[in-house]
Amino acid sequence: MSEHLENIILIGRPASGKSEIIDYLIQTPLDDRIRRFHIAKLDFIDDFPMLWTWFEEDMILSQRLGKPRIHTDENGYFLHDYQWHLLIEMLGLEYQKRQRDRNGDRFFTTTMIEFSRGNQHGGYAAAFPHFPFELLERSVILYIKVSFEESLRKNRRRFNPDRPDSILEHGLPDEKLNNLYANDDWDSLTAGDPDFLEINGVAVPYSVFENEDDLTTRGGEPLAGRLEQSLNRLWQLKGRTET
Repeated sequence: MSEHLENIILIGRPASGKSEIIDYLIQTPLDDRIRRFHIAKLDFIDDFPMLWTWFEEDMILSQRLGKPRIHTDENGYFLHDYQWHLLIEMLGLEYQKRQRDRNGDRFFTTTMIEFSRGNQHGGYAAAFPHFPFELLERSVILYIKVSFEESLRKNRRRFNPDRPDSILEHGLPDEKLNNLYANDDWDSLTAGDPDFLEINGVAVPYSVFENEDDLTTRGGEPLAGRLEQSLNRLWQLKGRTET
């Protein structure tokens, strides 16, 4: 077993605290990060920049070139449900390209793959199977758990209309957040096993980071302590799959 977690699939409702956890880990010195959190040199793959590119392309096509939109309608909803699966396929493809180009460096890297899914477009049950096998077999899942009401509160607070493309400052209109993310399938998906999710024949360890009290905004040692517990659990579960 390596001395760090290779891949962490980081999920949860929008504004649940995923990006804040990543930001905290970035600021943690490498030696402390490995010792406390089992996380080495960090790499990130997020579907939001991919999604935002689609929005920008549609804006250019419709407003500047007078051409039909190809990804979304005028309200920013996908034209086709399969585009949600396409985003996951793109995350997996990006992971494969980076692994190819890293060569031996992958043994010193922790890759965090971040996204959100709601029931309206199939939930996590529909999303996970679109990841490639080689990603799943080296991954753990960290679910950041907040209620929809908390997601809505933080989504409103973080949105900066001057930086809608920002990882830390983007947001969704209330109506859209409600339509897409009011409900997710995490609890039903994990009801059968408290430790592992079986995805495409792979037992993937998972842990839940409770964030209804918004530790990710406060930061500091309270955040570090809870994050350490969650990641130590994942480290121990991952060890069980490799013995």
